[in-house]
Amino acid sequence: MSGADVNLVLRSTRVVTPDGTRPAAVAVADGRIDAVLPYDTGLPAGARSEDFGDDVLLPGLVDTHVHVNDPGRTEWEGFFTATRAAAAGGITTLLDMPLNSLPPTTTVAHLRTKQQVAAPKAHIDTGFWGGAIPSNVKDLRPLYEAGVFGFKCFLSPSGVDEFPELDQEQLARSMAEIAGFGGLLIVHAEDPRRLAAAPQRGGPAYADFLASRPRDAENAAIEGLIAHARRLNARVHVLHLSSADALAMIAAARREGVRITVESCPHFLTLTAEEVPDGATEFKCCPPIREAANQDALWDGLADGTIDCIVSDHSPCTTDLKTPDFASAWGGISSLQLGLPAIWTEARRRGHSLDDVARWMSVAPAALAGLSRKGAIEAGRDADFAVLAPDETFTVDPAELLHRNRVTAYAGKTLHGVVRSTWLRGVRIAADNAVAEPTGRLLERNH
Repeated sequence: MSGADVNLVLRSTRVVTPDGTRPAAVAVADGRIDAVLPYDTGLPAGARSEDFGDDVLLPGLVDTHVHVNDPGRTEWEGFFTATRAAAAGGITTLLDMPLNSLPPTTTVAHLRTKQQVAAPKAHIDTGFWGGAIPSNVKDLRPLYEAGVFGFKCFLSPSGVDEFPELDQEQLARSMAEIAGFGGLLIVHAEDPRRLAAAPQRGGPAYADFLASRPRDAENAAIEGLIAHARRLNARVHVLHLSSADALAMIAAARREGVRITVESCPHFLTLTAEEVPDGATEFKCCPPIREAANQDALWDGLADGTIDCIVSDHSPCTTDLKTPDFASAWGGISSLQLGLPAIWTEARRRGHSLDDVARWMSVAPAALAGLSRKGAIEAGRDADFAVLAPDETFTVDPAELLHRNRVTAYAGKTLHGVVRSTWLRGVRIAADNAVAEPTGRLLERNH
């Protein structure tokens, strides 16, 4: 410990570190972790101390999949409300998706517009993905040089006209360009031909909606993605995996050296098709929440490391867009504030630890995006923390949620894990669902 520079020491009997959970004192200097020390280490002169007792000190969560929708669709969400909800839920860093805002993040000028809007509103540190669409191959390298963390594309319609999907030829062209400068392509992988061939019936029945987004659409798209990545030696990431059928081919591709990673989301890991009431379109997302047996297999994929990380895919909308018709309702789950307790509730039931949760929700997403100062409690990282009371329960009341439109698939659920406080670079920014004024910084790749 450098002593004179340390201004804060946080203690807990349960600090989640890369080497496991243990009693520790975390010394903070100038917003960074200076050292992780034995619990009873003395205080340097002038340092402030806080002891969390048996509450768990976790690394702040890193959520690399958030639709903030600002500017342009700010009535759906916005940087102030999204980052406020994230802070209340223990998230200290998020990356914003390039679509559902106007303009989409498909040129450097559009990125600068988004950064200007976000800068005064961000409660937590915030970075940006770029978008890969048919018309912007020439913009990909400039966007990367301007600081985006990688590029998102769709293989099936995105739901918004200003962000069209890539066909297979366009996918190969964009992937080759991105591989040429060492970037990352993140992919919404559903095959449009398989979707078109599936039965398309409108109405309130969840079973009909589930049939319209079959597993084979995901599986076929991922198979094609692997083939392109293998041929081009490209780095690719599968977004929001819902079909557990794809895990075996992903694992096999990795074994042969294909550079592919994969995420899943709290809703796929904690909610099941069997429990979705007809007309309850707060549960609608694409790809969809599938059956309990599929969920079990996704957890197996987490346990064996095939699934790298868990991120929210927070994709909100105004309440009126959640009509009772699954065909016409906007697809997206709002879960920023609830991801940690939702996952911990299910993880503990399945015999997993908070070390596992931290790996899935902090360490791995930070590594995916190359956020070397985020994601772990160790010397040199930013002093970003979530303090969790893991054995306490609460019942989800939408009125207490802090995102803009308080629709949630988790309403009425009792969850384990109360987020006591959230700390960003050594400053408490949220406590007991109250969030301070914005102090988040805008992040750029390799800065």
